Amino acid sequence: QVQLVESGGGLVQAGGSLRLSCAASGSISSLSALGWYRQAPGKQGELVASIISGGSADYADSVKGRFTISRDNAKNTVDLQMNGLSPEDTGVYYCNGKLVVPLTGITHNYWGQGTQVTVSS
Repeated sequence: QVQLVESGGGLVQAGGSLRLSCAASGSISSLSALGWYRQAPGKQGELVASIISGGSADYADSVKGRFTISRDNAKNTVDLQMNGLSPEDTGVYYCNGKLVVPLTGITHNYWGQGTQVTVSS
C-alpha cells in the first residue's frame, strides 16, 4: 500500500510559477507510473503529466513547454514544476501512482488528497 501526500499548491498570479510535490509513504520504485491530474471546476479531470519508471515523461498539450514532471526514487517523491501559469491552470491537482501487478495486468491506483492551485488574472 502506498500513500501519497501532495503539497505546494496555492494562489499565484498569471505568469507565475509553483512547484507541487508528492511524497509517498512507501517506495515509488515499484510503481509503473506516476502522474499529476487536475480537476477544474465544471470540467472533466485531466491527466496533466506522467512519468514512467524509466524516466520518460508525457504531458497534456495544454501544459507542454510550461510544466515539468520529475521523480526521485531515492526520496520517494514526484514533483511538478509549473511555469507560465494561467487562470486556465486553476484546479485541484492530484498525485497518482499506478502499480501494475506482474503477470496479471491488474492495475492498482493510488491517489493523494489533492492540493488547490489558483491562478489569478
